[in-house]
Amino acid sequence: MEETTRRQLMTIATAGVAASVAAPAGAQPQQQPLGGKQNPRDKYPKPPFPPQSQPFPGLAGQMSPRPDHGEASYVGSGRLRGRKALITGGDSGMGRAAAIAFAREGADVAINYLPVEEPDAREVVDLIRRAGRTAVPIPGDLRSAPFCRSLVDQAVRGLGGLDIVVSNAGRQKSNASILDISDEDFDWTMKTNIYAPFWIIKAALPHLQPGSVIIGTTSEQAYDPASDLYDYAQTKAATMNYVKSLAKQLGPKGIRVNGVAPGPIWTPLQVSGGATEGKVVTFGATAPLGRPGQPAELAGIYVRLAEDDGSYTTGNIYGAGGGQGQP
Repeated sequence: MEETTRRQLMTIATAGVAASVAAPAGAQPQQQPLGGKQNPRDKYPKPPFPPQSQPFPGLAGQMSPRPDHGEASYVGSGRLRGRKALITGGDSGMGRAAAIAFAREGADVAINYLPVEEPDAREVVDLIRRAGRTAVPIPGDLRSAPFCRSLVDQAVRGLGGLDIVVSNAGRQKSNASILDISDEDFDWTMKTNIYAPFWIIKAALPHLQPGSVIIGTTSEQAYDPASDLYDYAQTKAATMNYVKSLAKQLGPKGIRVNGVAPGPIWTPLQVSGGATEGKVVTFGATAPLGRPGQPAELAGIYVRLAEDDGSYTTGNIYGAGGGQGQP
């Protein structure tokens, strides 16, 4: 019999809740018992993937294979008990993985998403509530400064406070040439990826007490930009820099600021214009692990950056690149 690990002992109080949460249709099953090990190359699907495309922003529920956000596998241990989190882009991708993990770690969670993403968002809200936590869904377009300020107000009211802000929502559109990027598309990317975090963080700061955290989602594109992601890549470099700048500014206030830099991760961004259809078929093939990452594989990073055990970690970027890119 395998030796019972410390983590398993800590999860006894919450394992029953997590085990009782039925995963949405098509979700990945739990890959390995806690405490086990598995070759990371074989843990999730590898390319080639079926050719597919969706209108922006895309739905995880319509992807093939469907991404794993930890619906059936993430088990919490109370690491965020009593915390109040706002996550933008919380309907799918890393935002959804973080929302599920935060709830199972004991946090109440507000998620923002575009109204067309309601089918994915409903699943997340259900998973949060089935973990015994408060879920606050707040649909809306982050390109509006008044909405971003209202988003924070709604989250504070719905959660009864705020101490974790995850600025994760992003727009990514592949263009072979700068000549193919319209002024409107450039503005859309900048406002979603750069303006919105500015508006949200500014509105949230009066509510954040010492011990609060801000987490930004940057990318390997901040370090090694692709030729067809001219506008997206520069927003991720800017995200990396605002994390480091704000960490210095807010450290004296006891507020930590960090970032997560994913490599190739299987999310709706890829199938809704973030990659060409040809790249979608082979997505992640060039990574040393031979496959794209799944959002569930980053959930623990967001938890680590949010929990009090990481109290000396600020101004840092945590990577999950499958062996390619930085940091």
